[in-house]
Amino acid sequence: MHKGFILWFTGLSGAGKSTLSAHIEKLFRDRGFRVELLDGDEVRTHLSKGLGFSKEDRDTNVLRIGYVARLLARNGVIAITAAISPYRETRDAIRDEARRDGIPFIEVYANATVDALSKRDVKGLYKRALAGEIAHFTGVSDPYEPPLNPEVEVHTDQEAVEESVVRIVKFLTDHQLIQ
Repeated sequence: MHKGFILWFTGLSGAGKSTLSAHIEKLFRDRGFRVELLDGDEVRTHLSKGLGFSKEDRDTNVLRIGYVARLLARNGVIAITAAISPYRETRDAIRDEARRDGIPFIEVYANATVDALSKRDVKGLYKRALAGEIAHFTGVSDPYEPPLNPEVEVHTDQEAVEESVVRIVKFLTDHQLIQ
């Protein structure tokens, strides 16, 4: 039916990573696929408790997510991740490790501007970060390094969730990762 692979969502806070990954997870489960979703917030609670937001702690968190995703994919599970994963070098290291294991790694960039995200931010986090009230906020006071060549880029500030999901699924189908 399908072999394991990693579907890695990256993007700024509020860009739609969790929304898109949940839609795709449901779609895959409904089709009978073996799938697991590793959401950044949940992983931080259960696997990375106690880590802060320094570059080292962020990298540790992302590397842990990558390790678990690789284990799942190696065992025939579609591992979907939804984490900001701000540093390109760390994402690329996970991609390289997956390739060494023969696991396809598909990076999906949920692209949205800080301006658009701050306008739709119901919690007001961007407003507070832009005012200097929140330290180490990715994309405002901490860096976010967008992927240079993601397999799929969706513009979540310009397209509907369904449109993005269709584009992602089309890529996976066209590359024979799912039927």
